[in-house]
Amino acid sequence: MSKQKTIIFRIVLLVGTVTSLFFVPWLLVKAWILPLPNTVKKQMDQAINHGFDGMIVYIDQTDKNPQFLASGWHNKETKTPAKPKALFKIASIGKLYDAVTATKLVSEGKLSLNKTLADYLPELIGRIENAEKITLKHMIQHKSGIPNYSDAPNFWANPTKTFKESLDLIIDKPANFEPGEDYEYCNTNYLLLNEIMNNVLGYDKFVFIQKEILKPLNLKNTFKSLEEVNINSVMSGYHVGYPHNLRADEYGMLATAEDVGIFLRALNNGSVFKPGEKEIYTSIYKYKHSGWVPGYQSFANYYEDIDAVIVAFYSTTDAELYNWNLSEIINSRIKKIVENK
Repeated sequence: MSKQKTIIFRIVLLVGTVTSLFFVPWLLVKAWILPLPNTVKKQMDQAINHGFDGMIVYIDQTDKNPQFLASGWHNKETKTPAKPKALFKIASIGKLYDAVTATKLVSEGKLSLNKTLADYLPELIGRIENAEKITLKHMIQHKSGIPNYSDAPNFWANPTKTFKESLDLIIDKPANFEPGEDYEYCNTNYLLLNEIMNNVLGYDKFVFIQKEILKPLNLKNTFKSLEEVNINSVMSGYHVGYPHNLRADEYGMLATAEDVGIFLRALNNGSVFKPGEKEIYTSIYKYKHSGWVPGYQSFANYYEDIDAVIVAFYSTTDAELYNWNLSEIINSRIKKIVENK
C-alpha cells in the first residue's frame, strides 16, 4: 500500500471511529461500567436515575429469606412510591404457564405433541401455510414458521382484542420457513395453542391454570386480566414519547413478582409437575422467560449456579428497545450483587 493510500485509509478509519462514537448509546456504556453497588436496592435506585419510572425485584435464594424490593413510582402522577407487592403485566412470561398447561394436557392424553394444526383447527387448512405439517410441538417451541401477528405495522398503537382479530393479521400469508427448520419467536404460536387448549378442555384454559398450577402453589396474586383486579393495585406503566399512563390498557396476565418467583422456583425444581410431566416439559420448552408490552418489561430468571430465582419488573418501555437493553444490563448486575453476598 502506498504512503498516500495509507494516509487516506487512516483518515477513513478515524472518521469512522468518530462517527461510531457519536452513535454509541452512552447511558448503556455508563450503566455497564459504573462501580457495582453493594446492595440490590442501590442498583435499583441507580436504574431509576437511568430513566426508569419504577422497578420491582423479588429474590428467592436457597437458605436465605426472600427479598421484596421496589424503587421509583407505583404511580408518578399521584407520586405514589413503588410497591414490592404490586400487580404487574407479565406479558410473555405467561407462555411458561401455557407450556406447563400443554404439558399437563399431553400427560393426560388430551393433547398430542405430534398432532398438527390441521388436526386441531381444520378450518385453518389452506389459510395457514403448512397447517398439515405444523405440529403442536413446533408451535410451543416457536418452530412453526407462522408469521407473528404482533409484527403487523403499528400493532401496538391499536392492539387486537380477540382471537379472530389477531388471526386475521396473518391469515393467508406465506410461511416464514418450513416447520421445524428454523426458530422465530412468534406470538401467533401461543394464540393458536391457547385456542386449541380451550377447545380441548371445553372451557377457558386459565381455569385449568388456576386449578392445576395456582391453587396447588397457593398463588393468590396471579390473574387472567385487568377485569379481575383492583386497578389501583397495578403498577403504572409508561412508554417513552407517549404522555399517558398505560395502567388501564388490557394486556393479559398480571401477577406480583413474588407469585412469578414462586411459580418459577416450582417450575425449576419440578414441584409444579406430577410424575412424568417434567420430562415432557423439558423436551418442549425453557425454564425462564421475559415479557414486553407497552409500559411493562418483565424478567423471570433462575440462576442454577447460585440457586436463585430473580424476578425483575420495569415500568418504562420505548419503541427502539433501548430500555430493554438497559434492563438486561441491570439484571446482570443484580445477579452479580446477589452472587457476591
